[in-house]
Order: sequence, then C-alpha cells, then structure tokens
Amino acid sequence: MLDDLEAAITRHVGDGSAVPRLSLAIIDEPVVPSDVLYEPLVCFTAAGSKRGVAGERSWTVGRGEMFLNSLVMPVTATFEELPYRSAVLSLDGGTLADLVLELGPSAPARPNPGGQITAPMTPDITDAVTRWVRLLDTPEHIGPLAHRVEAEILYRLLVSPLGPMLRDLTLADTATARIRSAARWICTHYTEPLTVDAIAAVAHMSTATLYRHFKAATGMSPLNFQKHLRLQEARRQLLAGNTTAARAAEAVGYVSPTQFNREYRRTYGLPPAQDTARLRGELTSTGRVQ
Repeated sequence: MLDDLEAAITRHVGDGSAVPRLSLAIIDEPVVPSDVLYEPLVCFTAAGSKRGVAGERSWTVGRGEMFLNSLVMPVTATFEELPYRSAVLSLDGGTLADLVLELGPSAPARPNPGGQITAPMTPDITDAVTRWVRLLDTPEHIGPLAHRVEAEILYRLLVSPLGPMLRDLTLADTATARIRSAARWICTHYTEPLTVDAIAAVAHMSTATLYRHFKAATGMSPLNFQKHLRLQEARRQLLAGNTTAARAAEAVGYVSPTQFNREYRRTYGLPPAQDTARLRGELTSTGRVQ
C-alpha cells in the first residue's frame, strides 16, 4: 500500500495540488535544512524520513508514519532519508468539528501534552490517503469526491492514536486552545516589542501557567518563539537578496543590530552574511537556485 501511495505522489512531481487542503512533498536530491512555519496539519510519509526541530523538541517521521502538528509554530526541517515522499493534509477546523459532533462523545483520553504526535499509518488510513492523492489523476472527480475522501481520512484519524489531540483542536476554551491562540497572536505581532504579560493576557492565563503550557506545546518559551519567528523571516529576506543584515534586523523588529547578529549566530552557527553566502552556495550546488 505504501508503494501505491509513493507512486501516486511521484506521478505529480512539480504539480500544484488541485485537491483542496492537499499538498505534496517530493524531494530527490539533498537540500539544506529549511526554516518553515508549520500550520495545523497531518503529514503522511510514504518514503524517506524528515526530522523536525522546534526549540528543545525534535521528532523524526519516516516511511509509513503520520505526524500531527496542532498549532502554528516555527520549525527547522531536515530531510534525512531520500527520496522523500509525503502527502500533507491542512486541517480544516469546521470539517473536523462537524465530524466530532457526528461521532459524539468518546471515552476520556488525555491528549499528548505537546503540540505534535507521531504514529504508524494503518492500512485503512494509507488506502484513504492514496485514493485522495489519486484524485489528481482524474481532475473531473475532484469536485464530487475530494471532500468525501477527506472526511473519511479525518474519521479514521479520529479513531487512531491521533484522535485525542484532533478532538482537542475542536474545543474552544481549554488550555491548549488558549496556547494555540497565543501562538497565532505572536505570529501576527512578532515584529513588535512583546512581553510575557501581554501574551498571557491574550491567552487569559497567568504568566506562570502560560510559560508552562506554551513550553509543553512548542518546546520554546513565548519570547523564544517570537525570536525564532524574527530570525526565520530575517534569514528569508537575506536569502532573497536586495537587503542588508541591518535592514533585515530592523524589518523584523530588532532595535539593536548587535543583538540580532549575536542571536542569529547562536541560532544558525554563522553571522548573517556568512550564513547567507553558505546557503546560496549549497542551494546552487543542489540546483535550487537558477
């Protein structure tokens, strides 16, 4: 079954996905570690493996495994085994909530205290995801069938080990829901001077409670989360060109270029200019820069 899913993904290398909320990851050659901003998603890996790092937390997802991320957060992703193939489902809160209501209450289960969880894909899940990806072979069937297959995938996920965390995503007034709101608020305001007190007010938590739950969900403190967002965006601007380290630092909210350079080097191992030159060289050698 995994071979069928891998083949279905490979057939659409270079294609933009016409199936709502589906994206494909297809990597054949070594690439540099990538800074990405994860949204709530489920990744189904058909070949290869990928390692993610967020603050003090890391995880590896390999062939035949699925990975749920439940909140927006900055992640550094490294493809450890190639070729790599995965199908990614961007979670739709409305569809998920409707399914949970239809299924009714379940036996109480404590969700994973973190914001991520990995589990093996069952044959039923692999089959449903494969049929979902294969809709790209017959575009005329996408409209009538895509949302139905997506609902089947979500149903099978809800009765899998990912179920408790998925159900928790539909609840509006829980500690994890407040942390999700705080994380998204930081993503919107990360260029501004933020304090833990201000973030705690958004989350309707005490500062101590915010820190404890935020660290459990993301592997970072709230202000380290903001710092990673700033550094990722500054690095992206530098790699895109037409800016300087000082301008990039100012654009993402740093007042002190010295502090920016110090935190950049601590995070990426090199000063901004040297890191950008290294990345450009590596991207050129892998054919990813024209």
